[in-house]
Amino acid sequence: MKTPTRPPLRCLLAACMVGALLASAAAHAAPIAVPDTQDWARLTPEQQVQRKAEIRQKLQQATPQERNAFRQQLRQQIETLSPTERQALIDSTRQRWQQLSPEQKQRLTEERREQVKAMTPEERQELLRQRREILDKLSPAERRALREKLKPD
Repeated sequence: MKTPTRPPLRCLLAACMVGALLASAAAHAAPIAVPDTQDWARLTPEQQVQRKAEIRQKLQQATPQERNAFRQQLRQQIETLSPTERQALIDSTRQRWQQLSPEQKQRLTEERREQVKAMTPEERQELLRQRREILDKLSPAERRALREKLKPD
């Protein structure tokens, strides 16, 4: 009976490295999951902040295509909400915004400004296209209300 020969150490290391690279690539290729709106609403504000930070970190490490896929999935999820659910989401978001201090509002505004500055020209164009698409779906009354809300004081 012949005893099995052991593979050289280099072969084992190479196999481990290939396995690690494949696992890393598979983990990186996994799409970033959009949180469910109902589950998100049940989170406490602190949990939402923590979850939001986790998602932002993943999005910063993602490719532009992965970020775009995330945004598309988020928009599709919001569009599938019923008008009542959408209004409840809008109201809760508005209420949370109004509860923020002026410093927190300013910080969030600056963060968003930096996010947009960090986008590639193509990503900015896509964002603009998507916003126009959203505005086109609004009724004349909704557009008028939005214009009134956005007028400078």
